[in-house]
Amino acid sequence: MAPTNSRRKSPSTKKLSAASIVGAPAQHNQPSRKGKRAWRKNVDIEDLERKLDGLREEERAFGSTLQQRTDSELFIVDTKGDDKVRRSLPRFSRTALKSHQIISQRSAIPAVHARPRRPLVSSREKERLLRIARKDRRGPLNSIVDPSQPGEGSALLEVTEAVKKSGQYDMWSSQTEVASTTKVKAPDVPHPRTAITLPAVPAPHAGTSYNPPEAAHTALLRSAHEAELRRIQEAEALEATKARILSARVVADEDGMQGMLIDEPGDSPAEQSQDAPQEADSPGPDSGGAAKTISAARRKTKQQRQKAEKLRAEKYALVERTLRKRLHASVDSAKSLRKAADRTSSARVEAAAERRAKREARFAQTGLAGQKFGKHVVREGEVEVQLGEDLSESLRGLQPEGNLFRDRFLSMQQRALVEPRVPVLPKKRTKLVDYEKHAWKRFV
Repeated sequence: MAPTNSRRKSPSTKKLSAASIVGAPAQHNQPSRKGKRAWRKNVDIEDLERKLDGLREEERAFGSTLQQRTDSELFIVDTKGDDKVRRSLPRFSRTALKSHQIISQRSAIPAVHARPRRPLVSSREKERLLRIARKDRRGPLNSIVDPSQPGEGSALLEVTEAVKKSGQYDMWSSQTEVASTTKVKAPDVPHPRTAITLPAVPAPHAGTSYNPPEAAHTALLRSAHEAELRRIQEAEALEATKARILSARVVADEDGMQGMLIDEPGDSPAEQSQDAPQEADSPGPDSGGAAKTISAARRKTKQQRQKAEKLRAEKYALVERTLRKRLHASVDSAKSLRKAADRTSSARVEAAAERRAKREARFAQTGLAGQKFGKHVVREGEVEVQLGEDLSESLRGLQPEGNLFRDRFLSMQQRALVEPRVPVLPKKRTKLVDYEKHAWKRFV
């Protein structure tokens, strides 16, 4: 038997692919190049990945790649040398862990800060929607919390300021913190006292003399008469206002109260007009009990809503077009408007200066008399005058008039030295009633 030339097939050994430097699977030794997918899969890009990793390391170490830096930033001519370079170089340590070394490395690239995300719905709007939906809110221990009541349930309470600032103050420290006080600058407003040139003791009027001239006495009498007439007119105006208020009140009835007008049901014209259609629509005895139903307001259709929205948009567009035309028309008259504004501002400044001059002149003559400062009005001095038959022809028969203390106090108020006040009257005390006991009638 002839020997057969049989060749034994040895098992094929598949060559494993080398791993990539970045950890991705690599199959560069695969001979197949059939299709675009195989071409993309089996292309060797390890050198490109190595270069990109080198650029990333440069960015982490220096903040940017060395290619982007200038020669002056990379090279320097050292003529002296530095002894501290050896100390600044990193040393090998057997105790330091690799994880700690990795964590201690800091990148020169600044960190990316995420923008604070604004909530789509505010907390107040959320509370309003929850109240509309009538959805119960659950608090601690699955209890129902009422959000309308502040402090109801610990789930709605925020952390207090004391908890937020806890641990920041040491009461046993020797260093005392000085509270920073901000100085408030007073407004630059002139005090009315600077414009008042009224003397402390003004010279009396010539008509107050015990033997005055006839003209001076007549002028003083006329001024006193005007002051008294003004006081009487003010009192009459006050009484008229009081009478008008009292006449507006409703006279009290036998069964009612003062100030209230009680109507019987059905007497008002509004109720009568409301009862009229109800009586017309109410079923009569011959209608067989068939009541007419009142149709409720129907909801608008989509077409009606669109039409109303279109009309509203057209109205707003018309108003906006009118305002735009008015604005364009006013551009041509900008110069005249500027001149008018300048004239108005100058007239306003002149009027303010004139008012200030009048106020200063009044302050110089009478001070603050008759003006209100705070709650009270500065009183004017009383006109002290005597009638013709009361005048004494000699100084011996002159009687004292007025009060020196009251005059000095009013003068200080009018010169802005004392704030205006009203006299505080003493409270009325209960009168004591004396009872006479008839002890003399008792014989026992």
